[in-house]
Amino acid sequence: MAEPKRIVILGSTGSIGVQTLDVVRSHGERLNVVGLAAGSNAELVAQQAREFGVETVALADEQAAAGLADGPWRMLAGADGVCDLVDVAEPDLVVGAISGSAGLRSLMRALQAGVDCALANKEPLVVAGGIVTEAARKSGAQLLPVDSELSAIFQCMRGEQSAEVEKIMLTASGGPFSKLSMAELQEVTAEQALAHPTWRMGRKVTIDSATLANKGFEVFETMWLFGVQARQIEVVVHHQSIVHSLVEFQDSSVIAQLGLPDMRVPIQLALLYPDRAQNDLPRLSLAQAGSLTFAEPDTERFPCLRLALETARAGETYPAVLNGADEVAVYEFLAGRIGFMQIPALIEQALGEHESMHGASMADVVEADRWAREFVAARVAEA
Repeated sequence: MAEPKRIVILGSTGSIGVQTLDVVRSHGERLNVVGLAAGSNAELVAQQAREFGVETVALADEQAAAGLADGPWRMLAGADGVCDLVDVAEPDLVVGAISGSAGLRSLMRALQAGVDCALANKEPLVVAGGIVTEAARKSGAQLLPVDSELSAIFQCMRGEQSAEVEKIMLTASGGPFSKLSMAELQEVTAEQALAHPTWRMGRKVTIDSATLANKGFEVFETMWLFGVQARQIEVVVHHQSIVHSLVEFQDSSVIAQLGLPDMRVPIQLALLYPDRAQNDLPRLSLAQAGSLTFAEPDTERFPCLRLALETARAGETYPAVLNGADEVAVYEFLAGRIGFMQIPALIEQALGEHESMHGASMADVVEADRWAREFVAARVAEA
């Protein structure tokens, strides 16, 4: 029997990280967790490290890391420590689940070293998709999607020719507010926005799902992972979250991937790829599911999706501004300092004021991200 695959999980205390460890528990004979990285949740990461016998742990928060220095593991600290974990642990696969653009550096470190990456966080491909995919191409590392919709496309494309793709249809649950009026959306609270009707996710991605920014970010992922243009991508609202995405080919055939909404399914596929392993997860019954409905998204009530589509077409450093502005606006909303509909308003202001840099090197991306964050923070402070 082959040696277990050595896994490093970047963002192990978040929703995806926790569910990834659920999958490892079910396939311990095939998966060996050799490194864990988190932000500041020292207590949880210590529990995880002890359970799985992890050799190396990293915390971005240096003060929190100091509290774990005496544990039975090698301790790394700070943003540099999280990146160094990729080298020190010598993994076969890195799971990138750090929320926001903070995960870009560690992802690039892994790809440049030729390590395959199971990518759960969208932001690296949003802000620097060309740079990320070029790093993977040069080193021969594989990018495996973990998002349910991107995993669905990946599965639909297995054995198919990219040149024969006519269109990719990304499904969106529509979030918790698909039936609210514009006036009602103005009054949405953070507590309401965090109550997603279908998926169990982290706070940031749950808010992005409610604004449909998350679906816009998936447009960037789709472009870069599958080599298609923004005009070839269509977003459709599918409240039941049974059809996770579809691919239409030039002969008019459409292939879809279906299943109950459970992130452990795409996580398992990414961890064990190219194998499909048996599990005890619930099975889909179409008879019980009943009707499956689809509708066009309303980009007037949910302008974050429109802004993402426009930005995908514009390219250059606009995507970095889109993401940076969104991260700060979501943070301010969760902190109670702005309203729900101010999130897209602030993003649109930032995009409108930004002077894009042609070429978009990594330095340009970092500078555009910094500018966008400061722009939004200043606008909130002025209000």
